[in-house]
Amino acid sequence: MSDADEPALAVGADALTDRGAGLEVAVVGAGAIGATAAYDLACEGAAVTLYDRGGVASEATGRAAGICYDAFADGLDAEIAGDAIERFRAFSSDDTFSFVECPYVWLAREGDGQRADAIRDQVRRMQDNDIVALEMGGDALAERFPALRTDDVDVAGIAGGAGYVDPTAYTACLAAAATGAGATLETETAVDVRTDPARVVRPDGEVHEVDAVLVAAGARTKGLLADAGIPLAVKPYRVQALVATADLAEPMCYDATGGFYLRPHSAGLLAGDGTEDREADPDAYEREADSTFTDDLLERVSHRVPGIADGDHGLERAWAGLCTATPDRDPLVGRVRDGLYVATGFQGHGFMRAPAIGERLAAEILGGDGTDAFDPTRFRGDEAFDVVEGMALDPN
Repeated sequence: MSDADEPALAVGADALTDRGAGLEVAVVGAGAIGATAAYDLACEGAAVTLYDRGGVASEATGRAAGICYDAFADGLDAEIAGDAIERFRAFSSDDTFSFVECPYVWLAREGDGQRADAIRDQVRRMQDNDIVALEMGGDALAERFPALRTDDVDVAGIAGGAGYVDPTAYTACLAAAATGAGATLETETAVDVRTDPARVVRPDGEVHEVDAVLVAAGARTKGLLADAGIPLAVKPYRVQALVATADLAEPMCYDATGGFYLRPHSAGLLAGDGTEDREADPDAYEREADSTFTDDLLERVSHRVPGIADGDHGLERAWAGLCTATPDRDPLVGRVRDGLYVATGFQGHGFMRAPAIGERLAAEILGGDGTDAFDPTRFRGDEAFDVVEGMALDPN
């Protein structure tokens, strides 16, 4: 997609303020969170430069699934997810990108009592937090979603406030809107981060001294902060996904027992899991999916969506990307040192939270309060911990 073809939000005068006037901010990472924060900061009058070593959405964002839901039993997680979905809806239009409304189902199979009990508990806690969520058995699920095989389902949770988005289209839209609000976009520019004072160093050695640096560079965030002398308790890990032709209009689904997710896609169906439970090197990981992964996942998905097994249906493409894990499976978001902020460690949930996390980071950089639960200084940075798949119901 060329710059001229990128969808852009219309930035009217009523969207701009001068709350950030006189503040200069460098945002490192033109993924969904970085682009959103740059947009929100620019709308507040800050002088923003958005850097990326590649292009807009060229790393984890461009390889994300684009699934968005508010089905979180924790109140803060549900609040952030709900705020993000509302912003997705507000930004979506014929001229920008599409937020496609689609129910989200997560299920456990018969004989998987631990996950079934976890789902029942989650639904009850969501309802206590005023999240629209329902518990449903296999027969009722089949009636509501005939595309799914449900004869082996013990229990399912259903969340109606959900949908999916093309992550690249969203990020291109927000990056273009940020430049429309006055930000500068510098792609193909790999910068280093330094502190005391906050600054970035361009490839030619030129120093860009600013009031604040936000590092939202996904799996590369750890390395960038390490070079600045700040350890982060985060591990990049490899995940895999594929697109296959199929006839699926709804729902989005996470089969907790089978260990995979799926959603409708313009080419048919997008599905993934393929989590590797070890730390990956952002500079050397394999970006192509493993053949064993694609064969295995297609077989498992065809169990849940029988139509994918028909002879006319097949693999369209497959790929691998990186997610980031933390010791407690909560992200690291906010200030790590005077003038230096981070956003990483989202366990695969970064894109779906991007509109809300970007907004909150912008507010914190402008002098507001951070989110204590996600305080990036809550760890020393040298903790030992295992990588756990982000959607898993049984982290222990």
